[in-house]
Amino acid sequence: MTETPNAPQDQLPPMPEDWQRALAVVAHPDDLEYGCSAAIAAWTDAGKEVAYVLATRGEAGIDTIDPETCGPLREREQRASAAVVGVSQVDFLDHRDGVVEYGIALRRDIAAAIRKYRPELVITLNHRDTWGGVAWNTPDHVAVGRATLDAAGDAGNRWIFPELAEAGLEPWNGVRWVAVAGTVRPTHAADVTAGLDRAVRSLLEHRAYIEVLTKEDPEAYCRSFLTANAEALAPRFGGRPAVGFELFGR
Repeated sequence: MTETPNAPQDQLPPMPEDWQRALAVVAHPDDLEYGCSAAIAAWTDAGKEVAYVLATRGEAGIDTIDPETCGPLREREQRASAAVVGVSQVDFLDHRDGVVEYGIALRRDIAAAIRKYRPELVITLNHRDTWGGVAWNTPDHVAVGRATLDAAGDAGNRWIFPELAEAGLEPWNGVRWVAVAGTVRPTHAADVTAGLDRAVRSLLEHRAYIEVLTKEDPEAYCRSFLTANAEALAPRFGGRPAVGFELFGR
């Protein structure tokens, strides 16, 4: 889900480390496992807390499995996948897979999650129309990524979605950064040397999806994909395998 960066080969600074809690907000099961989970594994090893919020259960993602069966299956796979990299909190917002709409309802749900988990770092996926100008992004990714960027501000404003405070979710102004993964415009990177093997195992937990996606051996496919992407960024990160992020400060 990432492309080789096409920007000049300048060195990338490391991601900030002076935080304790992160919240990752994406559209579907497996979105975080295509690279980002290697960084998450390293962060949880360091004692940081990371929670996941998914807009959908991925129920429209497998053509051969009806949504009523597919949704619970992919939820189970996502929870198992998260556990591999040290994440135990996984929430689903129950927006409909494939037709997630950017708008007030999505912003409210994500702002509520940010108020619930009170992160300093929020992580999401590429919110732009394309993957580096060479492949069209999905509407779900665009909607969730954009709504997450906006909700990071909404979460701190008492007068936006006042019903959240009435429900006990007080405003949270503590978001310091929003980091966008899966970008060809990285501004920072995270060393994934220690987390890459677990990222492979984490992606493998999405076996039902992967077996439809490729005819390759699932483990070979996962390892090849994740290793290639991590090594592609290494020249810009002191030769170390890395995951890139486009970091927006708040």
